[in-house]
Amino acid sequence: MKLNLTALIPASRWKLVSAVLALIIILCVGTFIYRYEPFGSRFEITNELGGNIFPVTILSTATTDADIIVPADTTYLGNPKSCIAIKVKNRGTNSKLRIEVAETPFFARSVSEFILPEAGKEYLVFPDIVWNYQALLDNVQAMPVGVSVQATLNGRELGSRVHTFSMRSINECLLGYIDSRMKFHDTGKFFAAYVNEDNPKISQVLREALDSRIVNRFWGYQSKDPKLVDRQVYALWYVLQKRGFRYSSISNSSLSSNVVFTQRVRTFDDALESAQINCVDGSALFASLLKAININPILVRVPGHMFVGYYTDRSHSNIHFLETSLIGDINLDDFFPEEKLDSTIVGLSQEKISEIMFEKSKEYATHIYQENEALIHSGKVNYMFLEIDKVTRAYVQPIGK
Repeated sequence: MKLNLTALIPASRWKLVSAVLALIIILCVGTFIYRYEPFGSRFEITNELGGNIFPVTILSTATTDADIIVPADTTYLGNPKSCIAIKVKNRGTNSKLRIEVAETPFFARSVSEFILPEAGKEYLVFPDIVWNYQALLDNVQAMPVGVSVQATLNGRELGSRVHTFSMRSINECLLGYIDSRMKFHDTGKFFAAYVNEDNPKISQVLREALDSRIVNRFWGYQSKDPKLVDRQVYALWYVLQKRGFRYSSISNSSLSSNVVFTQRVRTFDDALESAQINCVDGSALFASLLKAININPILVRVPGHMFVGYYTDRSHSNIHFLETSLIGDINLDDFFPEEKLDSTIVGLSQEKISEIMFEKSKEYATHIYQENEALIHSGKVNYMFLEIDKVTRAYVQPIGK
């Protein structure tokens, strides 16, 4: 005798049982999909700078404890200096995440492992990146680089993803960026990376300055006379003018972005070899020489312009400023139109002309500083008073080249 369930269970109840069974199946399938996501990749590759990687930010902070570019999500894992991150949703408590990043011309293959503590939370994770620092230093033009990442969570494959980043030129200085929460971050400290007091070519410039007989040695602040400090600074000024520098205003790059802002800056070697500078290049170049002879320099920035300052005494009680654009072959009448100086220097010796330019440079830069002094020290965007001292060097190191 066969048992007929349909006969024993009323039609209405049968429909209810069927509905409950269907609901249980749906819940089980949904739970499986939610937890294990068998379809498709479950992570994405991202970074804080709109898909751009800046060699200057990597090279200048590689040996420091600085976190200048900080993720908007403060619960990130790993080291933000990696520049490359993945977003992944955790499915269980204390899950083990393994990330493998494939080799590119700019970094070697790497494997990183992390523990994701909270279930149901989306994590921003920065894997270790083994940078090829020489390749970063040698990159003088923006180029695309494909970053391939494979990930596993608790031993389960999450798949692989490839994301193309723009590797920027070593000459692109990151001025600031807007994070994912629409907050602007000023990163003007990276200008200090182009002040390179360790460059080996500085010794050649100092030798030329000593050969001029303007000073017989560089002693920094050992003498308490500010005039002797000024004389050392003038010796550097003179030798750069003698080298025939030209003013060349190249500051824009190919970068097109609404979240990152940059300024093109020549490295010390670039400026010295090309004998071309703009206000930023000249300020970084001159600050490098000042720092090398133990005179403390300052990069001063106002909207659209930069000049250099220096303390004339060890106690930092007095500052002089220089408009380094005047090092180049320029017309003084463009800076002092009422004085008609160009006609008065005709026939003068090179050293005498250089002395006049040096003094007028101080006059011009001091005027700009006095007009903007409050804003320069206010911390507002596009204003900066950056001393190249031990504090700054703890954040940003010179990038070389």
